[in-house]
Amino acid sequence: MLSYNLHGLKDDRRALASAVREAAPDVAILQEAPRRFRWRQKSADLARELELVIAGGGLPALGNLILTNLRVRALEEWNVRYPLTPGRHMRGAVFVRCRVGRSTFVAAGSHLSTDAAERPAQAALLKQHMDEAADPLLFAGDLNENSGGAAWRMIADGLTDAAGPDERPTFPATAARERLDAIFADPRFRVLQYDVIDTPQTRAASDHFPIVADLELDA
Repeated sequence: MLSYNLHGLKDDRRALASAVREAAPDVAILQEAPRRFRWRQKSADLARELELVIAGGGLPALGNLILTNLRVRALEEWNVRYPLTPGRHMRGAVFVRCRVGRSTFVAAGSHLSTDAAERPAQAALLKQHMDEAADPLLFAGDLNENSGGAAWRMIADGLTDAAGPDERPTFPATAARERLDAIFADPRFRVLQYDVIDTPQTRAASDHFPIVADLELDA
C-alpha cells in the first residue's frame, strides 16, 4: 500500500510515475490528484502512467483518489465532503470497499486542512465514517499535522500506525522535517514493513515523500 500527496502534479511527472511504478503498490491512496476541469480524463491518464486502475475518488472526493492494480477488485465506492469554511479550501475523503481473493477490506484516504482550527472538525467527521466501515479498514492520507496533533490522535485511535517507531519526516521533500503523512490499519492487519521513499526521483516528483507499507490481513 502506498500513500502519496502529488502536489497537484506540479512537479516532475516522469519521476513521480517512475517512483510509483517501482514501488508497485496493490493500493495507492493519493492526495492532490485531479479534481477540476476534465478530472476524469486526467485521472485516467495518471492511472495509466502509474500502471494502475481507478477504484474511486477524484472530483467527488475533492482530489482524493484511490488506484489499485488488477489483483484488487473495487466493489463499492463512497465519498465524504467536509463542511466548507468560507475562504478556505473545500476538502473531503474517499472510501472504496475492496476484495483480494476471499478477503475484503475498506481503503480510505483524505487530505485535512492546513488550518489548525478547521482540522479537528474534519477529523471528527472522517473518523465517524471510518468507524462505520464493516470491513477491516486501511486509511492513508496527508493530515497536515504530526502525531502530536489532536486530529492525528483522533484518526489514529483504535488503529495501528504502520510506521511504528519510525518517525521519519515526509515533508517537505527538499528538506524533510515534518511527518504529515500516515498509514493507519485495523488491528486485524499485520504490518510487515514500512518505508518512507526518499530518493532523487521522489525529491523531484512532489513536495511530499511517498510512504509505503506491506500489510497482511488475518484470515
